[in-house]
Amino acid sequence: MPQTFNVGSRSLFVTTVAWVFIALALLASASALVQNAAVASLLPGWQTSGAQHPLPLLTGLLIAYLPWVVGAGLVISLATLASAIGLLLRLDWARRAFIGLLVLAIVANLLGLWFQHEVVQSVVDATLSSSPLPQKALGVFGGFVTAARAMGAAMTLVACALLGWIIHRLMSAGVRQEFA
Repeated sequence: MPQTFNVGSRSLFVTTVAWVFIALALLASASALVQNAAVASLLPGWQTSGAQHPLPLLTGLLIAYLPWVVGAGLVISLATLASAIGLLLRLDWARRAFIGLLVLAIVANLLGLWFQHEVVQSVVDATLSSSPLPQKALGVFGGFVTAARAMGAAMTLVACALLGWIIHRLMSAGVRQEFA
């Protein structure tokens, strides 16, 4: 009977990260399936109303590419699920793929931060410019918007730092030894 030698012991860090991301990927996959169904059912109505009332350029582009974006979200959530299961099984290709997906998540979060800034700014400017509120009240709403954007930016940066820390730990020598 052949003997199997384990080079490194299984760390609690890798097991915890794998289970957390398995749960998150399952939730994201279910959400992406629901979003795909919603987009498929709502898209024909959006396209016919867009012919009667032309949409702004950014909104029109978002609606035109929305099925692709939602489909990409489903693919990424399924890839995260597969790599998290492989991480739990201590497969080296899964560790490398998981690190790549985390880098992709950091880039997507940072781009989403820019996108959030642009969309919120355009919506707030359009709404406040046509509102009959006095200037002092408009300043209060502008302060709330600035606080919300700052909190969103802070949360995004903290999430990116956490993902960077997970990448750093997965690339450490001790964790790599588990996958040998």
